[in-house]
Amino acid sequence: MRAGGFYDAVLGALGWSRLPKPAGKPPAYRKGASGPVIYVQHPFDGQPATVGNGSHLALVAETREMVRAFHQQALAQGGSDEGEPGLRPHYADNYYACYVRDIDGNKLQAVCYAEGD
Repeated sequence: MRAGGFYDAVLGALGWSRLPKPAGKPPAYRKGASGPVIYVQHPFDGQPATVGNGSHLALVAETREMVRAFHQQALAQGGSDEGEPGLRPHYADNYYACYVRDIDGNKLQAVCYAEGD
């Protein structure tokens, strides 16, 4: 699956790891030993995947540096910029975020609520 390398780098920048899976199974990622899992796979109905209109996946970063690394890795892996890393005080005082699209056009966000670093 071509998106596996993209997500290895982008999610790795936020401390997520690819879970061990049998060969031929789609990649899945988790941060730490428990918590949510992100699966990157083809639709079950066999139809082409489409991008959700107005939807995006927001991932919390522990530091602003992690937000910048996420953005850098996304662009290096063929993703596109939808909003450079920076403060967005219209959301909250310490809302530091970036927005990207993955190689299939899905919108992703990394956000950090911690004060500067």
